[in-house]
Amino acid sequence: MKRIEGQMRGITKMMAEDRDCTEVLQQMTALEAAIRAAKSKVLAIHAAECIEDALQGDDIAAQREQFSELIELFGKVSR
Repeated sequence: MKRIEGQMRGITKMMAEDRDCTEVLQQMTALEAAIRAAKSKVLAIHAAECIEDALQGDDIAAQREQFSELIELFGKVSR
């Protein structure tokens, strides 16, 4: 997250300095990649916890609901 924050500050500074659009866009692309990586990491942690919780419970309906919510979240994150 600190890397993302630093990249955002750098992009803001580049724009304030009226830097070349190509350079700014390259940095924005790097920022998007960093955000995607962070989202994937958070999702992986959440998925592991969600699966662990579901496996520990005996409530099949609750397990299905958690699984369904997890699938929905995967869909949102992958957009």
